[in-house]
Amino acid sequence: MSQQSFMEIALEEARKAYVRGEVPVGSVLVGANGNILAAEGNRVEQHSDPTAHAEILAIRAGAETLGTPRLECCDLYVTLEPCPMCAQAISFARVRRLYFGACDLKGGGVENGPRLYAQPTCHHRPAVYGGIDEQRSEQLLKAFFASRR
Repeated sequence: MSQQSFMEIALEEARKAYVRGEVPVGSVLVGANGNILAAEGNRVEQHSDPTAHAEILAIRAGAETLGTPRLECCDLYVTLEPCPMCAQAISFARVRRLYFGACDLKGGGVENGPRLYAQPTCHHRPAVYGGIDEQRSEQLLKAFFASRR
């Protein structure tokens, strides 16, 4: 599968989150051989859990599937730039590469906000590729927040 295919799956997870009334963010964790280990969308409201972001859920599921907390050969696809909490979890999990769609100017933790991977105290920095299918990710988020106003 291609980067675009994995991001399409992440977008589908984001659409499912939207339908559930969650902020529409989706994430896909891909293993070393290109297999999908986890595909998740936000479930903060559903689980009454402020940490139930798509990235965290995908990391947890992938770590359980592989039987290790270290996901060194894995890539993570996310529709929105990870927040600082998720960016740190990605670092702790030692994810190899991070691909994300839309930038998050207010809540991002990778290219915006604290830029965690640029900090000298960051112990693992994944390769980061932003702007993958950015427009569709942004449109979904804008539609969700417009419907809430």
